[in-house]
Amino acid sequence: MTFEYPYLLLLLFPLFYCLYRCKEKIVQGYFVHLDFFTTHTKLLRWEWILKITAVLFLMTAVASPIIIDKTDPLNRKGIDIVLSIDGSGSMNASGFDENSRDSRFEITQKIAQDFVMKRYEDNVGVVLFGDFAFIASPVTYEKEIVSEMIGYLSHGMAGQNTAIGEGIVMGLRALKESKAKSRVVILLTDGEHNSGRISPKEATELAKQEGIKIYTIGIGNKGEFDKALLEKIAEESGGHFFAAYNKEELQKAYEEIDAMEQSRIKSREFQVKEYYFQWPLLGALAVLLFILWQRSRA
Repeated sequence: MTFEYPYLLLLLFPLFYCLYRCKEKIVQGYFVHLDFFTTHTKLLRWEWILKITAVLFLMTAVASPIIIDKTDPLNRKGIDIVLSIDGSGSMNASGFDENSRDSRFEITQKIAQDFVMKRYEDNVGVVLFGDFAFIASPVTYEKEIVSEMIGYLSHGMAGQNTAIGEGIVMGLRALKESKAKSRVVILLTDGEHNSGRISPKEATELAKQEGIKIYTIGIGNKGEFDKALLEKIAEESGGHFFAAYNKEELQKAYEEIDAMEQSRIKSREFQVKEYYFQWPLLGALAVLLFILWQRSRA
């Protein structure tokens, strides 16, 4: 809760005090009903207290109490993130977790879903790539929808090969309309670039031009993913490379990325405000009517 015009609280207090205390004719000339604010009763009598209450209600109403919706996507601070996930045939391999028969892709899905739900203040989108890449979920603040969409994905939906360049470019396309100061693509793969019309070098250059960081994660056994390429992509774009040889290391990689700095995407003119001036105004009216009713009975 805050006030849209908090400075009026400071201005109105001496004004109302003057209305009560000042006896000059010039003041009475402008405020013909000044007598209403006077009383011949003792200081602590109930009518005096009610009048002060009415004045306080009026001061509060004029200052316009509001609540700004901090959970609304237009009012929060954060970054825009796209998860670009490898959906090639090799992601169906098991053994990534010693305690589970789940495939690499299934484990990645669960960890990615958990990551999405923790990015409370951010917009998140999802890209799946194989022989080609497609946007599975646009960049949005609806975390439940993004998480649910990740669960619908499966390896092989985008083909059996690994088009890393396509995965990056499609992530950039998902961020095309983003107005956030900080934009990030998190690219995860367990293989080497062997498909697609766009090379990782070309895709990285585009990311640099647009000021988008790329965090790369290589998963699987040593030698399966192109560590040198992923390191270069991350370094040139201002991101960071992570190697994950098991489930625990993959979770740690996402946790480290989760600790990234946040930048404000808040814009004053788009703040969603809820106004509550009517309630203190009604309170003042009720108190004044009660005073008038009591006087009519006297």
